[in-house]
Amino acid sequence: MNKLNHIAFIMDGNGRWGKSKGKGRNFGHINGVKTVKKIVKFSIKNKIPILSFFVFSTENWKRPKSEIKFLFSLINSYFNKEIKSVIRNKIKINIIGNLKKLPRDLVKTLNKVGIITKNNNNIIINLAINYGSKDEIKNAISKMLSKKQKLTEKNIEKNLYTKDLPMPDILVRTGGKNRLSNFMLWQLAYAEIYFIKKLWPDFNEVDLKKIIKNFKNTKRNFGKI
Repeated sequence: MNKLNHIAFIMDGNGRWGKSKGKGRNFGHINGVKTVKKIVKFSIKNKIPILSFFVFSTENWKRPKSEIKFLFSLINSYFNKEIKSVIRNKIKINIIGNLKKLPRDLVKTLNKVGIITKNNNNIIINLAINYGSKDEIKNAISKMLSKKQKLTEKNIEKNLYTKDLPMPDILVRTGGKNRLSNFMLWQLAYAEIYFIKKLWPDFNEVDLKKIIKNFKNTKRNFGKI
């Protein structure tokens, strides 16, 4: 039976879900946060050590400015309201991505959350914000060159945002699209990938439980027979 250390999520379908309810894309994003909370709670209960959520990609800047502004305010307000709960549940928050382009108040909040939760050990939550895997790999190689490190797989991994973490065992993408969308291209090399038709706000603990059961009984060869 396979050991499960790390699940990554591409949370696709929030906007489409909100529009299907006749309440707009932002309503979908609000309900998407509720799904994240459910999945985190389930994962703590089931002792899953690490979760990674694709929150905002480097390509998402192409979306309407009003939607981007709402997404950032949603992240900001969530942590301002929920930080006590995060601390109480001993959740460690890691932000992966390039924060330079983000609004100053959001960067301040994210940095504060990272510092406050750095010693928590119940579960690690990676939030990929302004994240693009190609940029991550390019930056890792740039760091290696500046440090005069040899170009090896180990050294690349040491310079990724996820340098101290095991690679994801599972990737779940909701929303019915079968693509990686520039998310953790290096890290997902041997992940078991599950593309789900449900939109993210409809995804639930029962769905994840089925995926985990399937994963644990999957033969993983890693290139061997």
